[in-house]
Amino acid sequence: MNEIKRRTVLAAGAAAPFLAGGAQAQGGWPNKSIRWVVPYTAGGLTDVATRLTLEKINLGQTFVVENKPGANSLIGAEFVANAAPDGYTFLTVIAAHAANKTLYAGKLKFDPVSSFTPVSLVGIAPMILCVTNDLPVKNVAELIAYAKKNPGKISFGSSGVGAAAHLTSELLKQVTGVEMVHVPYKGTAPALADLAAGNLQMLIDAPIGVISNVRAGKVRALCMLSKERVPGVEEVPTIVEAGGPPIEGSSWVMFLAPAGTPREIVDRLQGEVAKAMTDAQLRKRFAEFAVIPAGTSPAETAKFLNDEIEKWGKVITTAGVKADS
Repeated sequence: MNEIKRRTVLAAGAAAPFLAGGAQAQGGWPNKSIRWVVPYTAGGLTDVATRLTLEKINLGQTFVVENKPGANSLIGAEFVANAAPDGYTFLTVIAAHAANKTLYAGKLKFDPVSSFTPVSLVGIAPMILCVTNDLPVKNVAELIAYAKKNPGKISFGSSGVGAAAHLTSELLKQVTGVEMVHVPYKGTAPALADLAAGNLQMLIDAPIGVISNVRAGKVRALCMLSKERVPGVEEVPTIVEAGGPPIEGSSWVMFLAPAGTPREIVDRLQGEVAKAMTDAQLRKRFAEFAVIPAGTSPAETAKFLNDEIEKWGKVITTAGVKADS
């Protein structure tokens, strides 16, 4: 197993130290190891994208990646929100972080925006829409027509309430006016198994978890929820190409620091992230997971997060989505 793969499959919950490239930094920041919190288990999109990116960052110090899963990422996020803003603790978040602002309004011990300083958007993973092989539709236009003729007879799965997969499905319902039944699962794997077995009719999720089943013929992909075809899954048409409305839905990977982290530290780290996004090897690995590299500035990252909070907040409110806890 090569070094990158070895580091991306470390056991969930374990601290995972590795050198952040180059020689020891000379004075200033950083002068000791850096803790990086991933609020999900090892091996998923969030964890893998984080580790692959950190492998390419040249600060001359050791990153210690800690997986702190639980409560829809709230455990890890709260930990970092309360950490000292000294440049030695960082956080990776995904689209659920934006949804949590609305889902847990008035219940959080931190604020998804003001408790953090944006560093950079690392990558975007547009969602893929899949259906069971038994469903008599070949594209999104036919799926919408079928759903309108059979209101409530299509059940769609998701990796959990409030996940990007769930909210993108709700957005599709709202825009098209179709009636479908949500069946939440604890993760993508059980939902995908039920889709392949015909117990579900539709599933929207990130390609990393489902594309192998598509290519094996176990389920059928109808479209990507994106404006353009996505590297790594170019064979799957966009939703507009498949006869659907021009909507987008994605998971994404974003780096944050505790609020108050010095600007010079944030800017230096962001510069390293942007540089990493140009690495050919990293871009190739991202394409394997259908992730589009980003590397945005802190200001661009802040705007992206605020836009996502507004977008998904409207979907959550309109659909009446309630958090599990």
